[in-house]
Parts: sequence; C-alpha cells; structure tokens
Amino acid sequence: MRYEELADEPCSITRPLVVLGDRWTLVILKFAFAGVRRFNAFQSALGISRGRLQDRLDRLVEHGILVKQKIEGGAYEEYRLTPKGHDIYPILMAIRAWGDTYMAPEGPPVRYRHRDCPGEARIELACDECGEQISARDIVPELGPGLLREQPVD
Repeated sequence: MRYEELADEPCSITRPLVVLGDRWTLVILKFAFAGVRRFNAFQSALGISRGRLQDRLDRLVEHGILVKQKIEGGAYEEYRLTPKGHDIYPILMAIRAWGDTYMAPEGPPVRYRHRDCPGEARIELACDECGEQISARDIVPELGPGLLREQPVD
C-alpha cells in the first residue's frame, strides 16, 4: 500500500497520520501553539527550507487546522489555529508526556503549568462511563458505525 492510499483507510488513527505524520508538521503546530503566526517567524524558528515549510502550512490550511488571515491594517498574512487545530493540543501533550518519561533523563525541559493554579497539565486515558483510568491492556477494539457502513452487504 502506498502512503497516499492510507487516507482512504477506514481508521481514525491512520487517516490523521497522513496529515500529521511527518515531524515538521508537528513541530510547526508546536510553534503555532506557542504563538508563532507569520511565515518568516516559522521559517526563522525552524530553519527549514521555505518550500518545505510552505508545503506543510498549505496542508494544514487545506485540512482546516490552520487558517491564513490578513493582518489588520498590514500587508502580511498570518496562520492561526482553528478550533480543529486547537483540538490537536492533547496529541502534542501526550507526545510531550512520553518524551518527558523516556527521553528527558535530567527531567522535563519545559513544565506546562495551569495558568490559574500551581498544577501541571497532564494527559490521562479514562473510561467515559465509569471514569476509571485505563491503559491499552484495558481496551477491547470493536467495529464502529464508520467501519460497519463500509462493509458490503450480502
């Protein structure tokens, strides 16, 4: 199977990976959440080629994760996160938590504090019914309505 064909797979893990699956896209999003909005600021912060950056930004705009807007009273445009883009934040925080655990031997390089208290942001996987924290060992995948609709009827 070719990489481009993965977008057609009936899988809610595989399909987003086609959009988000390369390292530059996630790093661009990390900077977008930190407030970077202009092309030149992304390019300066990342040090990647202008063509590669433009390709990734265009893909994020195409998929409704970023929106390109004119700056009021200015000649420049900026890239802003959409609500769909903001919903990616827990993914980045889950990657950060894994990185803090397994790739930061001296401890987390950045602490993500709750603005209104001394607590830190953390990602938890919990059951929507009972609220219990769960792991991969506690989950049983079952066919969902999206996959059942794609199955041929005999």
